[in-house]
Amino acid sequence: MVYQPPSGARDLLPLDVTQKIWIERRLQEVFHRWGYHRIITSTLERLDTLTAGGAVQPSTVIQLQDAENQGLGLRPELTASIARAAVTRMGNLQFWPQRLYYNANVFRKGQANDQGQQLEFYQAGVELLGAGGLRADSEILLLLRDCLQTLGFNNTDLILGEAGLTQSLLSPFPSKQREKVRTAIANLDRIGLESLSLSSELRDRALLLFDLRGRPETVLSQVSQLDLDASQRQAVNNLKSFIELLQKCWEKSEIQPTITLDLSLLQTFDYYTGIVFIAVSDTASGARILGQGGRYDQLLGLYHPQGKTEPGIGFSLNIEELHQVLLGRGELPRQTPNIDWLVVPQTSEADAATFAYATQLRESSDLVRVEVELGRRETPEDIRDYARRRGIRQMAWVDINGNAKIEEIL
Repeated sequence: MVYQPPSGARDLLPLDVTQKIWIERRLQEVFHRWGYHRIITSTLERLDTLTAGGAVQPSTVIQLQDAENQGLGLRPELTASIARAAVTRMGNLQFWPQRLYYNANVFRKGQANDQGQQLEFYQAGVELLGAGGLRADSEILLLLRDCLQTLGFNNTDLILGEAGLTQSLLSPFPSKQREKVRTAIANLDRIGLESLSLSSELRDRALLLFDLRGRPETVLSQVSQLDLDASQRQAVNNLKSFIELLQKCWEKSEIQPTITLDLSLLQTFDYYTGIVFIAVSDTASGARILGQGGRYDQLLGLYHPQGKTEPGIGFSLNIEELHQVLLGRGELPRQTPNIDWLVVPQTSEADAATFAYATQLRESSDLVRVEVELGRRETPEDIRDYARRRGIRQMAWVDINGNAKIEEIL
């Protein structure tokens, strides 16, 4: 029998882990500079937490049952879990807003006919809880830009939408048709949209919404010509002010992300209430989605005993996508870190002294990686050959009294 991980899962070997940590450490440095603190939530959650009041479809959750038949699941994303933790464990508003970040894995159930589809993903991201408005939205987008630039992504495109505005523009559609229209727009399914049974007026409106993407000033002009109510016009004005502030913040930077305003942009998870966005990088193999996020001002109230809510906004970065692009550019480490020392007992009676000498080396104020020869190789030359192949440059041959003969491996 050949033993392998389940279909859709994979192992990360030492070099994979070295490269993953290389990415995560650079992102973590950016998060720290912006004042964000790490949070770790449970991988396993109650199903009603993960579905976020219906915003996350149960069909995307890998579900489990405990001994009491309580519905449990593996988290398909982090935002709902962090919202639950913040409301139930960090309720003292004296210390809000909360700036939180994470490095974690998430799990998403594939479709029944998608054999081998990836089920486990790695993400790094942030959640800014308890802050709404222009400044908070701008902080998140500027932080996202800093993260990508730190990793060398200097030509990232930003696709920006407004979930609340888009949802309100869908309100004229009958309730039975609204979700079909929304799904077709979210999946960029123009053929499916045209095949829906709609009046000519509603079909024209659906196609207009489908095509509401392009240069911000053009799209804002198009949507402003619609018959908007007061709240919709306020949303358009807020969106215009937000884009103008972003562009002012970026104008002194040598690198300015290209903004595409896409009012047909609807995220997979349906708890977003304000701006939504996707960061895309063009590569030789096509466009890759490096990260995504948005504003969710009603989510925290789902977990509060009295339904009291706080605004929130965040983003997640897709570690696998970042890894693949950076690997193709040759910017990731090509090997695991070298071992600094190989410590070898001269005789079996010197074993205790050898381990003591290795411990002494490891107690250096700087990180020193030390291996002890465990007897797999029979001759000194075999041991030296092993050290050369592993890139180990220093060996210590230790006698029974703890005296070491130092040898440089060339």
